[in-house]
Parts: sequence; C-alpha cells; structure tokens
Amino acid sequence: MRSSSIDGIHATLSRLIQRGDMPTPRNIRSKWGVLVALTLIPASYAFDSATSACRQKPDYCATVMGEETVVPTVRGGAELASISSTLRVLTASTRSSIEDALVECAQQAHAEVNDLRMGGRSPSREQCQEVLEVDACGRKVTRAMRLGREKHTLALQCAQAKLEILAPGSFSMEPRYRYDRQTGQKQLLGSKETRELLRKSCGDELVGTLVPDVVIHSGDPLRILAIYDFKFPCPISNEPQWNKYPQGHPYSELNQGKAYKELSGVEPFRVAPVWKIQ
Repeated sequence: MRSSSIDGIHATLSRLIQRGDMPTPRNIRSKWGVLVALTLIPASYAFDSATSACRQKPDYCATVMGEETVVPTVRGGAELASISSTLRVLTASTRSSIEDALVECAQQAHAEVNDLRMGGRSPSREQCQEVLEVDACGRKVTRAMRLGREKHTLALQCAQAKLEILAPGSFSMEPRYRYDRQTGQKQLLGSKETRELLRKSCGDELVGTLVPDVVIHSGDPLRILAIYDFKFPCPISNEPQWNKYPQGHPYSELNQGKAYKELSGVEPFRVAPVWKIQ
C-alpha cells in the first residue's frame, strides 16, 4: 500500500475517533469498509496507467483524463462474467430485476461516499464546484469529480456481485469495444491487450474505443442486449447527462448515449441515485 493511502486511512480514523465515532459493526461496513474499498481497489492500476501515459504524452493525457470511458479499469477475470448460464432474450421480468439491483447499487454508493466524505450530507452546488487538487496532467479536480469517481467504483463492485446472481454468464463489467462505424463491425478488447496498447503507444490505439459500465448480453459480449452507465450528478438536483466527446474525438458529434446505441443497436440507460433509470 502506498504511503499516501496509509496516511489517508490514518487521517480518516483520527477524525472518527475525535468525533467519538468508534468502530462498530455498522461503522466498519459503512465507513471503514468503504475507505478500504476506495484505497485498495484494482482500479488504482488503471489510474496509475493513465497517469503514467499522461506524463509521457500530454496530448493523450488531455483525452484520457478528461473522459471516463477511455481509462481502462483492469479487473482480470471480473471483466467478463462466469460462463455457467446465458441469456438468449432479456425478458421484462429479468430486465426489471437487473435495473432494480443497479439502482440499489447507485443509491448505496451515493449514500456511503457522502457518509464518508460529507458527514452524510449531499454537497451543495458550491461544494461540488470547489477545486480540490490539480492532477498529474494539470487538470483541476473538483469535488464533484472526486465524489463521482469514488461512487462509481463502489457502484460497479456492488453491481458485479448482484449480477453474478441475476445474470450469471450474461454480463460484462466495463468491457472495451473497438467499433468500426463504416462497416458496423465491433471487437472486444481484453485487459491484457488494453495494457499492451497502453504500454506500446501511450494509449493512442485506445482513443475512440467505447467502455460502457455494464453490458447485459447473450453470453457473447458482442451480442448486446442492454447497456447501463452509472451517473452521479453533483449536486444531486442536476439531471444525469450523457458525457460529450471533445473536438477531434472520433465521436465528437455524438454523446455517450448515442455512441453506445450506434455500437449496440439498443437504447442505453443511465442509472443514478434519486433519478433511478433514465
């Protein structure tokens, strides 16, 4: 564990103790457990990879760090689900169960991170816009960005656990697709290939790939039945929006939702606390 992560844990524990908020089973789950999850998750590998590439090539940095769909989260075997059983058709009842589970994950992640970082309160518009740091690429990181990243991580972990029960063998977490808009052909990139491309070209070959949060499929990730993306607007009164692609990007005339629909042929949905499925 890095010293910065250890210092962060110590600082948080000190604050809890000073408030008289000593560890209880609930605290361990909702505060200590969340803190450990946010400091020890495999996603840190992806952030480090992107940051390293940024230092080598600032142009790439601006694209990757400015767009959540480009940075790979290396999850190993978790990237694809088990192969025990698969869906041929997404029935209304199965879709409803999956969407209820994803909404629950979004609500839980929202509440737990707000409990840890904001004392259980939702941040105000001013707090959301506050700049907390400048990252390795020179980009300002606001509280909205930091909270969104942390909530996103917890929501994905929760979704994976629930989908292993609801749709075993028929879901993928953050799969990366390369899509040829002229031919309509799509290709699934694995974690190993993604890491290799990052190493060889600083990620140039990954620009234009699409990475939805959750894909429900027939057992073959190329046969997509549904797409979901977690959104954590800050403040929560803001309606969840699809991210827009920057000028010069292969999808610059589209937003995330339109790009996902072109990739899959199905209408993608946003999942957000309070707003639920949109």
